[in-house]
This record gives sequence, structure tokens and C-alpha cells, in this order.
Amino acid sequence: MRILGILMLVLMTSSCYQVERDCSNFRTGTFIWEQESGGKLLKTTFTRTEEFQIETYEGVIDSSRVEWINDCEWRIIPINPKTNADSRAYLFRILNTTEDSYTFEFKQSGREQTYQGTAVKK
Repeated sequence: MRILGILMLVLMTSSCYQVERDCSNFRTGTFIWEQESGGKLLKTTFTRTEEFQIETYEGVIDSSRVEWINDCEWRIIPINPKTNADSRAYLFRILNTTEDSYTFEFKQSGREQTYQGTAVKK
């Protein structure tokens, strides 16, 4: 009986902490991602369709192809990279969502280091 009570308690409390992940609302649209680096606030604006993503960062526009793995994961592949290092794809994964934003993690192909951010849908 004690084990059953503990199991019920675990099930009840874990359901309260379910992370919202409605990724389909964020497949396409225009988004803003802000991050602080070296005491400076950096802002990236990007528009994503089912096939392409166009980013604007510090006045520079960059275009990439989008390959969807599922509603919550996709790969960004640069269209016209200037260097070999710039040609690497990035893998993105949505961790959780709110009504108008999503928290994500990403890493460059072939690299282990993962970064996180939050994008807000305009």
C-alpha cells in the first residue's frame, strides 16, 4: 500500500511540471532573438518559411535552407557561405513554448557545444 501511495504522489506531482511544447505554431513566421554578449545586447531578426530562413544581424542579411526533422527540430543550412566554417549546418530543437515564444537549443554540425536562447514571434 505504501508503494502505491508513493507512486500516486510521484504521478500527481510530475504532471504539474509538464513542459509546454506546441512547436507547430513556430515552424514559420518572423521572430526576434536577443542575447547579451560582452555587456552588449545583440538582436537577430529572422523570418522562417517551410523551406528558407532569412536572418538580419547587425545589418547583415543571411539566407539558409531549412530542413525539418519534425515539428520541434530542424536544420539550417547556409545557402552562400563565404568560408568553409560558415558552410556548416546548425541543428535547432525547441525545448518549450509559450503563447508567443519558444526556448530552443542549437549547435553547429560537428561541434559538441550547445547554446540556448528564446525567440519571440512578432
